[in-house]
Amino acid sequence: MEMWGGVECTVNRVGDRRFDQIARSGHASRLDDIDRFADLGLAALRFPLLWDHVQPERHGDPDWRWADRALERLRERGVRPIVGLLHHGFGPPWIDARDPEFARRFARYARQVAERYPWIDAYTPINEPLTTARFSGLYGHWHPHARDDRTFVDLFFAQLNATARAMREIRAVNPGAQLVQTEDLGKVSSTLALEPQRDFENARRWLTWDVLSGTLTRDHECWSYLHAARPAIERDLEHFADGASAPNVIGINHYVTSERHLDESVERYSLDEIGGNGREVYADVAQVQVPSLVRAGIGGLLRESWERYRRPMAITECHIGCTREEQMRWLNETWQAGLRARRHGIDLRAVTSWALLGSYDWNSLVTREAGHYEPGAFDVRGPYPRATALAAMVQALAHEGTFEHPVLATQGWWRRGGAHPGVSRPILIVADSAGSGRALVRACVSRGLAYVLSDCDELDIHSPSAVSYVLDARRPWAVVIATGYAAALADESQHRGLPIVSHSPNGIDAGATLDLLLDDSSMPAELAGRNGAVG
Repeated sequence: MEMWGGVECTVNRVGDRRFDQIARSGHASRLDDIDRFADLGLAALRFPLLWDHVQPERHGDPDWRWADRALERLRERGVRPIVGLLHHGFGPPWIDARDPEFARRFARYARQVAERYPWIDAYTPINEPLTTARFSGLYGHWHPHARDDRTFVDLFFAQLNATARAMREIRAVNPGAQLVQTEDLGKVSSTLALEPQRDFENARRWLTWDVLSGTLTRDHECWSYLHAARPAIERDLEHFADGASAPNVIGINHYVTSERHLDESVERYSLDEIGGNGREVYADVAQVQVPSLVRAGIGGLLRESWERYRRPMAITECHIGCTREEQMRWLNETWQAGLRARRHGIDLRAVTSWALLGSYDWNSLVTREAGHYEPGAFDVRGPYPRATALAAMVQALAHEGTFEHPVLATQGWWRRGGAHPGVSRPILIVADSAGSGRALVRACVSRGLAYVLSDCDELDIHSPSAVSYVLDARRPWAVVIATGYAAALADESQHRGLPIVSHSPNGIDAGATLDLLLDDSSMPAELAGRNGAVG
């Protein structure tokens, strides 16, 4: 199973403002990002060659300078690009998805890309068309901020028509080019009263792949809904009937909030969780918020997708916006589910570490610019992207197919209640301040990290024999020193190869301390040499 990577590259519009993830991460100004990614051992990179960036003006010449340099470097490093041409949004400011010329102009751009880079053999012309249509046409989050079935369906088919035409143009240049079609995939549960809405949404989630595969016919569960919203639906579907637009690879994007639950007892939920379908009012919440529910999880979704399509698949986005060790647990759970799926005969090609450079403001679905940053394999909040513990994990999985770390002995917060942190080797916290010790303990508890707190009054940190006894007895995998000078403890810990973070007890940032500890303990020597050690 291969490890792929991707850069969060959404360009969406809210009102008159455009939010560009690549501009915010600085990726387009750093060619050496390509080397950072290649050093991880990625087999493929979801590469953003976005129409928005290359042709921002209607009558301007395409600007290929960044793409030329970056793609050539990828080629030199042996990383296969999977080229994306639109990633949410609907392209440059001068075009609208509802414009009759949208599909033709987009296909023309795709042809230009294929002619300039004929060696590229994998494309995702438009990422998550169903999700984009829902956010823009049904929920009103993004431009054109509509909340009606007709706009949703129009935007959805505009993107699929553009995808099909783009692939025809690409294959006119490179007949072997593959379509890696991505879509967010979850599953909906509900109370008994909302089962009809649940069943509809569970059928709707497959629409991108169903339409492209030519399997959306009159007996499809969504036919009457689509036909009512867009009477010309039969004419639209004629373009897909022969199956020529079917994806070569089903790209599954899955997040911890992808699986939803519908509940008409709205008094239990906050106002921003309440919506409806025009007939009923109900709350729409992440299944993970309802402890009594059993989620399908990525393993169950892989089985469902395989049974429906029997086509090669890849997990094309694997990311969680959380603390460092939770990101590691999420990737580990996804990777292990992928291995199990392969053992059961499912043709799963890869898992993709998404948002290698992190992402901005996705906690608000990129509807405002609040500066909320989620790191990925690299953290860009500094003079250069710094490798995190996730980078070491990605590198190990890419090269060895396996990765071990004490934090993986505890299940992620979404499954907490399974393995207790006590089964893992602990972090030894040495503090001479009750305040700093408590802050670190609270952080460890909330993050599922096993710990041992040792007070300086109980441990003589200046005695080599006392330090050695404690390290032998507690067997920590790392040490946090939140006290004054502790040479014996530091020396013995370093001698044993234990990662150490040392901070003054005054003003300690417990969360940042644990992040630094994880990053330092997991960073391979070659990454530390390139990016600088921390801790």
